[in-house]
Amino acid sequence: MAATQHQVLRPLAQAGLTKARVRMLARALGLRSADKPAAPCLASRIPHGQQVTPEKLAQVEAAEKALRAVGIEDSRVRHHGDIARIEVAPSDLGTLVSDSVREDVVRAIKAAGFAYVTLDLAGLQSGAFTLQVLTRRG
Repeated sequence: MAATQHQVLRPLAQAGLTKARVRMLARALGLRSADKPAAPCLASRIPHGQQVTPEKLAQVEAAEKALRAVGIEDSRVRHHGDIARIEVAPSDLGTLVSDSVREDVVRAIKAAGFAYVTLDLAGLQSGAFTLQVLTRRG
């Protein structure tokens, strides 16, 4: 595990708190984020071996915000230089290809700094860049 290898501090885990326990405590404290889905770091949208920069992260963040604005809550926008590769759940593919939504999304993602906007027909793939690296090694 990379976190262990790089000696990343994990105080909640070291205290014996699991994700389920943290959520239960958050609910007991009345925190609105108690049931919020896990969200991977924006850096996971940038391919392995490429530099992670504040500019790239801002592009990804703005692009994913545009998707949330049209009602798509779970998405990933993968950063491929000038290309934004959108991943959404298969059930959301139809939403993205309707003319008005498609035009709004393309406009917003281009405004974020991407020249091209693509839709990955394979759908949402957690850990997509990591899977590519593992496949090449195996």
